[in-house]
Amino acid sequence: MSLHLDLEIAAALAPMATAMAEATPPAVGDVDGRRAMWEPILAAAGTAQPIPADVTTSDHVATAEDGAQITMRWYAKDGVTPGSAVLFFHGGGYLFGRIDHFDGPVSRYVSASGVPMLSVEYRRAPEHPHPTPLEDAYAALRWLHEHAADLGVDPDRIGVMGDSAGGGLAAALSILTRERGGPQIARQILVMPMLDDRTTTPDPHIGPYLLWSYEDNLTAWPALLGAAAGGPDVPATAAPARLEDASGLPPAYIEVGQLDLFRDEDTAYATTLSRAGVQVEFHLHPGAPHEFDAIAFESDVARRAIADRVRVLRSI
Repeated sequence: MSLHLDLEIAAALAPMATAMAEATPPAVGDVDGRRAMWEPILAAAGTAQPIPADVTTSDHVATAEDGAQITMRWYAKDGVTPGSAVLFFHGGGYLFGRIDHFDGPVSRYVSASGVPMLSVEYRRAPEHPHPTPLEDAYAALRWLHEHAADLGVDPDRIGVMGDSAGGGLAAALSILTRERGGPQIARQILVMPMLDDRTTTPDPHIGPYLLWSYEDNLTAWPALLGAAAGGPDVPATAAPARLEDASGLPPAYIEVGQLDLFRDEDTAYATTLSRAGVQVEFHLHPGAPHEFDAIAFESDVARRAIADRVRVLRSI
């Protein structure tokens, strides 16, 4: 029996699939076309569910290595003494997406878990290739550690989290902090993370279900890495799937759908971490494509995935 979409996800996808079938996808290398197509979808998905009223936000600024000012948004649940906190990186293939597009999802995580989050407006490729997004992430982590006491946060209980490219950035930051000797990361929560610039060979079993396509991948990684993409000289801090020695990295929660382009690289990364003695919780969701939780948020698989993420957030 071949792979197929989860029935609830298929029903939620149907209207979107019809619209996408009628649209011509952007060509390989067309970053602006992808921004024009995906940012309205991200904005709509972020507000498709109610934004909790019990979460208060405030904006802050960190100074990156090159002197740039990086905007960050702090989300805290009203009346809750934090203790732990999580640095959040949004998805968008390193090409598109803003923290505004993710106000909804981040607020819902904070409301459900009670754990505050700092969402980072890292700079995007190709205008800002590697290592700029990663250095922005590192500046935000340092800022959160330096301001932990003011925010009521235990610096030993700071985690990182992201979805898609944001998950890749969270994984890369975990590697970078190990190289630099801190600041400490207590947990890495990697939701369908984008980890491997070498994922370019189509898998016919999942081809019909891809929302993030091989053409998208062939656009995003060269935008981030330039001519080095796919070659022998890409560091693990740019593409975490390149990591050879995972010893000493933070405990990880990793999840991905079985109909996601990132399935194999995420499965392999869970194995790489496990073989190095890193504690890993891994979920492979059958019938689920990329960003299934935003598309079919009322589906059973999305509810289970969100519940798992909230449980792990609370455990930091």
